[in-house]
Amino acid sequence: MQALIQRLIDDEAGFIISSELILVGTITVLSMIIGLVEVSYAVNQELKDVASSFDSINQSHDYGDGQGYDDGDNSEELDFAGAVAESN
Repeated sequence: MQALIQRLIDDEAGFIISSELILVGTITVLSMIIGLVEVSYAVNQELKDVASSFDSINQSHDYGDGQGYDDGDNSEELDFAGAVAESN
């Protein structure tokens, strides 16, 4: 039993492989974390763009024939494309 324990203490054959695996694993995990953070930022920015698009929709239509929404203040309002349109 003493000889087995001494052989295990003296055995360093797996040491380099283990340290290489730890180094490669650490770099891989750090790279994955950085990549996921960047994906998170990109998704968040796209969701902000979608929210901004929904926020800029104006559903007050006026065709000039008395139908549609008219609040009577004759102010300039944004249409779907974001161009300025005068309400009647």
